[in-house]
Amino acid sequence: MTHHTLSDFDFVLPPELIAQHPAAERSGSRLLDGTALQPQDRIFNTLPSLLQAGDLLVFNDTKVLKARLFGEKPSGGKVELLVERVLTGNQVAAHMRVSKKPEPGTTITLAGGNGFCATLLGRWPDANGTLFRFVLSNDAGDDPYTLMERHGHIPLPPYITHTDSEEDAVRYQTVFASRPGAIAAPTAALHFDDALLAQLETQGVQRASVTLHVGAGTFQPVKTENLAEHQMHSEWYEVPVATQQAIADCKARGGRVVAVGTTTVRTLESWAQSGRATGDTSIFITPGFVFQHVDLLVTNFHLPKSTLMMLVSAFAGYGKIMALYQHAIREQYRFFSYGDAMLLSKTSPDHVAI
Repeated sequence: MTHHTLSDFDFVLPPELIAQHPAAERSGSRLLDGTALQPQDRIFNTLPSLLQAGDLLVFNDTKVLKARLFGEKPSGGKVELLVERVLTGNQVAAHMRVSKKPEPGTTITLAGGNGFCATLLGRWPDANGTLFRFVLSNDAGDDPYTLMERHGHIPLPPYITHTDSEEDAVRYQTVFASRPGAIAAPTAALHFDDALLAQLETQGVQRASVTLHVGAGTFQPVKTENLAEHQMHSEWYEVPVATQQAIADCKARGGRVVAVGTTTVRTLESWAQSGRATGDTSIFITPGFVFQHVDLLVTNFHLPKSTLMMLVSAFAGYGKIMALYQHAIREQYRFFSYGDAMLLSKTSPDHVAI
């Protein structure tokens, strides 16, 4: 079996192919069908023609928090917080961007008024040493979710260059987002609108949900040439009992489990691997991985050298993915979070190293 290193997952992407804004209509984006022998260029709203009655679409129902907060230290120095996780007791774990780190006990005044502030307690022990623990509060005693919704900003990915707008508040969120906790959208699901979901339902394609609260680590490039040395970030997930049953039923009737997005794949395969339906996962899927639940994958185009490039290569075969990416670049598909999508089928295990 081929032993892959980081360089294998690099490719040259013309910067103009990085989508800065979403397509005019969600389901009007392009879909590269990678399930056929030759790549097929389609529009996303033709997805129903590629699925069958009895198939099961599994979505991630996480909701993106307005997790970016701006403020200043008592000295007047600017601070930017990115809330990665909401803890108990009005506490949050957050990334902090600041020129000089304040001491524990410091209260940061946050934009939004009404006494909105964050008091630094110290580092958050559960993370890779990158997160800090704060208490968020205001004069009205609102909880962190309310405070972020009211005063926070949508945390757009680092490669999107504009500041967040009203359009982003709508479009960087799936139409069925229901469980707040993510700081990045499960982007493959952004292509689904109500009309497309209704069409799939009419066609007999079943639907189920999992939750994985996507963290900032999803955008971190891998830095170690030896993949085994990479330290994955940790994210919280849940596979509800109803979804576990839906997957069992799908397999029993000979349907296919279609994961919408890499976050759904990571959730289902974490559950398969650990036997735990809920918890924290830092699963790192690289070529050679044996998938237990997922048959088809709807996914966007990912960053060079990212863990997600490795995941899709593990799923569909390394050679196949590299060929599809070259096709997508030639045909000027739009890349990353606001970009186009692809449909992949699982390679057989004896082909994973190609």
